Amino acid sequence: MKHLLRIKFTTMTLLALLWLTGMANPALAGMEDSPTAFLAAPVQVGLGQPFLVRLTSEHPLDKVRVRWMGKKIDTSISSWNKHYISLAMLGTDVLTAKTGPHELLVSAGVGGHARRFKQMIQVNHRTYPRQDLNLPENMVSPPKEVQNRLRAERKLTTKAKNTISSQRTWQLPFYRPVPGKITSLYGLRRYLNKKPKNPHRGLDFRSPLGSPVKAAAQGQVILVGNHYYAGNSIYIDHGNGVVSLYFHLQKPLVETGDRVTRGQTIGMSGTSGRSTGPHLHFSVSVSGALVDPEPLFEKTADHFLE
Repeated sequence: MKHLLRIKFTTMTLLALLWLTGMANPALAGMEDSPTAFLAAPVQVGLGQPFLVRLTSEHPLDKVRVRWMGKKIDTSISSWNKHYISLAMLGTDVLTAKTGPHELLVSAGVGGHARRFKQMIQVNHRTYPRQDLNLPENMVSPPKEVQNRLRAERKLTTKAKNTISSQRTWQLPFYRPVPGKITSLYGLRRYLNKKPKNPHRGLDFRSPLGSPVKAAAQGQVILVGNHYYAGNSIYIDHGNGVVSLYFHLQKPLVETGDRVTRGQTIGMSGTSGRSTGPHLHFSVSVSGALVDPEPLFEKTADHFLE
């Protein structure tokens, strides 16, 4: 994350480029003193890793929209130290994303003037280790009688993971949902009963049966259910495309529609669903992409953007 590109968009910069290419428009000549804004974003990221982009201006921001990998996010705007700031969390999914250059687009009103930023971000390959697990065969190759259930659950969970609400309530670092050791990392290439399956798209925490599970950030509960693979599950919307997921619970303690605070107990850890023992599986969805949650416990927003 140390390779950041900071773009300062001014009309003077645009005019200079246009004069050099012979494309200058005299109609722009009176815009030299129009408001400026700065975009901070990485120039390269690892496959599966989350990252932040931030738009900053001394002038009021309005209608900030971020476009990344086919998704659009209208981000919240805050003010601090006489600056206006819009922050977005983005990322790639180890299962679905392609390596190589990808386009980031940000549009905004800056002091009443329309601004547009474009940057290419290189997504680099990462090698993740292999993990072999032995499970009941019905949890590896589900029988025909549960296929309708799986389809219905997939529809519900996909909708929840793709939630993009207007108000950002998350802050970094995230609150660790349980204190136990991480026993299974994000991105592991999983082989279940020697059969290759989807990579692990979250973190597994050691957590004794019945231990409290805490919310990683402030937000609203958007889905609570008992699912075939994930067992008793909770999905919390933290705004602007960020959703946290808590699986294999013994018992949820919240309901859909509840608003929760950072660090609030939302359930008890368990071993429901496809599980080899008591633990918490924790995932983070960013505009539908399941990213590695571990950096989100370790870094502030400023550290991400250093």
